[in-house]
Amino acid sequence: MQLSAPRWVAGRSLAAFQASIAGGIAIGSWCWGRITDVGGVEMALLISAGLMLLSPVLGIWLRMPPIGARNEDATDVLADPQVQLQLTGRSGPLVVEIEYRVAQDNARAFHNVMQDVQLSRQCNGAYGWSIARDIADPELWTERYHCPTWLDFLRQRNRATQIERELHQKAADFHIGAEPIRVRRMLERPFGSVRWKDETPDRAAKEVIPVVATAAGSST
Repeated sequence: MQLSAPRWVAGRSLAAFQASIAGGIAIGSWCWGRITDVGGVEMALLISAGLMLLSPVLGIWLRMPPIGARNEDATDVLADPQVQLQLTGRSGPLVVEIEYRVAQDNARAFHNVMQDVQLSRQCNGAYGWSIARDIADPELWTERYHCPTWLDFLRQRNRATQIERELHQKAADFHIGAEPIRVRRMLERPFGSVRWKDETPDRAAKEVIPVVATAAGSST
């Protein structure tokens, strides 16, 4: 489990593994106790021996992942974000807008895929997700969502699973035209969050979080 799970989720994976083992022992103890009450110890041992002989057959359908198969290599689909503002890990919320140009014949299929993309974004901490279609340009679709902080955005960007990358790539495959997919990353500035005097200290200038070089195109 430790060698197969990505490093950033290894602890959670190991905890789930140990919980399943403990639960299996508890449920199995109750089941074998009931079988022993009904048919006796000899029948329980014969049944367990037969199940042990058949258990390797499960390997045909439920294969163990190879050791070290973490799928942590990211595929560069979208460019790294350009940052001109001084951001800290707590800067936010961040608004992300992604513009797709989709043929009108593929509109319904694209919308269905984006429903799965929505779940993927939300599982990684995004909120306020929406998908919109331009009424003046029906081929133009805009995906929009929020990330709580800049650090959350970087984590979402670099911790996508292989399945998530394939899903986001599937959505990107609908894009047509010579221009690439356009992505906007904006720092939301509600009233009262901007310095009202030039001499007011800028706390964001004290700690700058650089952009991680590795870009997961699935997480934009």
